[in-house]
Amino acid sequence: MKTINVQDAVGTVLCHDITRIIPGKDKGPAFRRGHVVREEDIPNLLDIGKEHLYVFDPEDGYVHEDDAALRIAKAAAGPGIDLSLPSEGKINLTATQDGLLDIDTETLFKLNSVQDVIFGTIHTNQLVSKGRGLAGTRVIPLVVPEAIVAEAEQVLRNNPPLVQVRPLKICKVGIITTGSEVYSGRIKDKFGPVVTNKFESYGSEIIGQTFVSDQEEMTVKAINDFLDQGADFIVLTGGMSVDPDDQTPSSIRAAGAEVVTYGAPTFPGAMFMLAKIGDVPVVGLPGCVMYYKASIFDLIIPRVLAGKEVTRDDIVALGHGGYCEGCKECRYPVCGFGKGA
Repeated sequence: MKTINVQDAVGTVLCHDITRIIPGKDKGPAFRRGHVVREEDIPNLLDIGKEHLYVFDPEDGYVHEDDAALRIAKAAAGPGIDLSLPSEGKINLTATQDGLLDIDTETLFKLNSVQDVIFGTIHTNQLVSKGRGLAGTRVIPLVVPEAIVAEAEQVLRNNPPLVQVRPLKICKVGIITTGSEVYSGRIKDKFGPVVTNKFESYGSEIIGQTFVSDQEEMTVKAINDFLDQGADFIVLTGGMSVDPDDQTPSSIRAAGAEVVTYGAPTFPGAMFMLAKIGDVPVVGLPGCVMYYKASIFDLIIPRVLAGKEVTRDDIVALGHGGYCEGCKECRYPVCGFGKGA
C-alpha cells in the first residue's frame, strides 16, 4: 500500500472505500475498495476532496483479486467448462455440456493449501447438465503477491485438469439375464427394463437381451454371442450371490474376463462385479439395482461410460459414503451416498 497523487492513480487499485457526503441528502461510498482507478474518475475524486489516495499498485508485484481469480480459473478448467466474468473477486465455473463431472480431488487439496487461494466445487463423479454451476474460485485479499498466483498456476499445470465434464460414450449394450426361474418363464423379468431405462437415459443403445438358466456354459455362450454382435458393453443381471445356484461370477471369469473387483463396500450393491474382456466392460449387477433408485450402478456405470479407468482402489474408496440411508424420498445425487470417493 502506498500514497499517490490522484492524477497519477490511473490503473492502480483503491485500498479502501471513498465516501461522498452531500449535506442533508446522502452519505455513501462513491468508490469501493478494490476499484481500479480510471482516467474519468479523476474529476470526481477531486470534487470530493481527494488529492491523494491509498492504493495498491500492480507494478509493485501484486495482482488484483479479479485477475488472480481469472488466472486460477483458466488454469483449472478442462474440457466442458465455461468461466463467468469476475464478480466481487469470484469466478464461477459451469458445464458447457452434459456428462460426468470429473474433479481431481488430490489437486484440489493442493490448490486450497496455497496461501490465500480458495476453490470450492460440488462433488465429483456425478452426472451434470449443461449450464449447471460446478465450482467457484477467488483469493482472500483484495490483492495478492504475484508469487501466490504463480504458485497456484504451477500446482494446476503439473496435474490433469482440475475440473472437466466428460461426455458419455454411446455404447451398444448387451443384457444377459440369468436365473432358471426367469429363463423357464416361471416369473416375469423385471431387471431388464430397469437396466434398459438407465442405459437409454445415458444415450446408449440396447442391442439385445438374452435369457439364460443357471448354467455356466450357456452364460459364457451368451457373452461371446454379444461380443460377436459388436457389443461394447455387456451387463449380466442376477446370480451374483454366494448361493450354489448363482453362477454369474464364475461365468464371467470363464468367458476370459479380467476381473477388476468382485464385491463393493456399498449398501446397496455389495455383490457387484466389474470386469473387462479386452476393451469391453462386463459387469455383474446384484438384484438391488432393480429396487433402489440409487445403487452401485449409479456410482460406477457413468464413470465407465465416460471413459474413466475404474480401479479396485476406486471401488474400495466407496466405503466412505457407501451406505445408503434408504430415505423415504430418494435425493440422490444430492446426498452423501457414494460421496466418500
